[in-house]
Amino acid sequence: MTSPHIRQPASVQRVMMTVLAALLPGIAAYVWLVGAGILVNIAIASVTALASEALVLRLRKRALWITLSDGSALVTAWLVALILPSIAPWWLTVIGVLVAIVGAKHLYGGIGQNPFNPAMAAYCAVIVAYPALMSQWPHIDGLDFATQLHLILGGSREIDGITGATALDAMRTGLRNQVDVHTILSSETFGFAGGRGWEWIATGYFVGGLFLLARRVITWHLPIGFIVGMGFTAGVAWLLAPDSFPSPLFHLASGGAMLAAFFIVTDPVTGASSPLGKFIFAAGVGIIAWVIRTFGMYPDGIAFAVLLMNICVPLINHATQPALVGQRKEPRS
Repeated sequence: MTSPHIRQPASVQRVMMTVLAALLPGIAAYVWLVGAGILVNIAIASVTALASEALVLRLRKRALWITLSDGSALVTAWLVALILPSIAPWWLTVIGVLVAIVGAKHLYGGIGQNPFNPAMAAYCAVIVAYPALMSQWPHIDGLDFATQLHLILGGSREIDGITGATALDAMRTGLRNQVDVHTILSSETFGFAGGRGWEWIATGYFVGGLFLLARRVITWHLPIGFIVGMGFTAGVAWLLAPDSFPSPLFHLASGGAMLAAFFIVTDPVTGASSPLGKFIFAAGVGIIAWVIRTFGMYPDGIAFAVLLMNICVPLINHATQPALVGQRKEPRS
């Protein structure tokens, strides 16, 4: 085949299917270590997302198949399911997806129009409304599938003996009780980097993120910006007071850091558009998330950090927009 070569533009459907495929390594690690209950909530989230999107499109008198088949609702649904506890009751997953699809997406005009990340808006809504349920994370290898399914479908939730604090929550509680970082990390909650077993799930998301980079679905500015923002901030604090602040590796391997780096901050609709703007946006998310984790009331502040930086996107775009070809960029007064 001779040049010139014309690359076929990537369709929304192709991009979304690639993102879903990239989530599979993290999901596989999740099922292996925590249990297959997460697959049930992913299924519930997917059905809810497609049904609610179809209903809203019908009310708006828009074509159904074109939008439903683009995969964007499924990506949002999977992300909502993955950021909720895997044993969350079915109705909590439904509420989260409805907030994401109906509230954060379609009330602003649909795909391409929403200023806030739908999955992060859903997380913030449910953790504020149902903090107790959002703190019920199962122990690694602690629940069989039958028990998980029973809890998801509305069974009795007397589960204090089979759930536990996440690594971030255990670290925050220990530090507030004046326990040093080394002693906290010696408990069975923690593994080699983050929560015991959960660091492998983070590794799965990292592998999926590399796949997205290789397929050029995302650019390096966003994941590297997030990792640098969170890692550098955590690193400075750790070097100054290692007994009071965990290392950058702990923060990057815990909670939703890797999911955020490659699948959340990379949302092309709600993030910045220029290369420098993308880096600033993602770094800002990483820094704010570390601040909330360290000094705030929520153990993982990524969702709040994303929404705060979503607000800043117009300013970031304005400040970092490169000059048009053939024109000199005028200094701003």
